[in-house]
Amino acid sequence: MDIKQYIEISSETRFGKPIIKGTRISVTDVLNWMAHGMSKEEIILDFPELNEEQINACLFHEQN
Repeated sequence: MDIKQYIEISSETRFGKPIIKGTRISVTDVLNWMAHGMSKEEIILDFPELNEEQINACLFHEQN
């Protein structure tokens, strides 16, 4: 998976934390939601601007 397609880092957004492109949602936000029991489907319902590929990119980013 080419996470650069989904995730970017900019010192001007969220203090330089990795975020999902086109949003202000950080990789850490997504991982925290999942750690607290939210499923991918629940996250997408709450944040319809996200899709499963973006969430998978967050998981992949954390592994590397």
